[in-house]
Amino acid sequence: MNAALTGRTALVTGGTSGIGLAVVRRFAAEGAHVVVTGRRQAPLDAVAGELGDAVTTVRADVSDPAGVTTLFEAVAARGTGLDAVHANAGPGEFKPLAEVSAADVDTTFGTNVRGTTLTVQGALPFLNPGAAIVVTGSTAGSGRERNFGLYGASKAAVATLTRTWAAELAPRGVRVNTVVPGPTQTPGLTGLAPGHEDALLEQIAAGVPLGRVLRAEEVAAAVLFLVSDESSAMTGSEVVVDGSVSVA
Repeated sequence: MNAALTGRTALVTGGTSGIGLAVVRRFAAEGAHVVVTGRRQAPLDAVAGELGDAVTTVRADVSDPAGVTTLFEAVAARGTGLDAVHANAGPGEFKPLAEVSAADVDTTFGTNVRGTTLTVQGALPFLNPGAAIVVTGSTAGSGRERNFGLYGASKAAVATLTRTWAAELAPRGVRVNTVVPGPTQTPGLTGLAPGHEDALLEQIAAGVPLGRVLRAEEVAAAVLFLVSDESSAMTGSEVVVDGSVSVA
């Protein structure tokens, strides 16, 4: 039996840690060649060292048009187009309204909204027939998580964009869906409480009906489904992987 992505080329932004890295590993295990972006060279080198010829690493900030140009020059150089895109880059931080600065707004929306838009836009000339795009959303987009308003608002914007893009690209046979993770054990999450990581995870797990935070590999499995032929009738959809947080 062939792996789900044998012979296909995928792009994963923010693919050097957390959910993005789990997706890169899963795509490579399923037979894809994966173009991986990140802002720092050392983590990119680590991914290349682990996965070898299964990946092409590109140091690029996708919130910067120059970085997007660099990324898609690398995609063009491969000459295989793109069959799958996971627009995953998107940081967030806990900060109450009273402490939010103008720079925070620019940084959060710059990466999560501008970066996602520029990535998907830049991919358009390279999308092969039947290509699938997955954007990483968040349960924070519901607006119910205290001190996470700025991040949640950026993810709500991304969810709206994804539905619009799905309608725009449907005539091309390109599918666009959103994966919506709940609390997931990643460096990005534990980094919100340096020195108190275990306490943070325990506190968050107490509010998850499943009784634990998610593993990045569990989210990656959903992303794989959304770019595979198994989800061929799905576009403009949100797949929620959150341990039932959003309905608790």
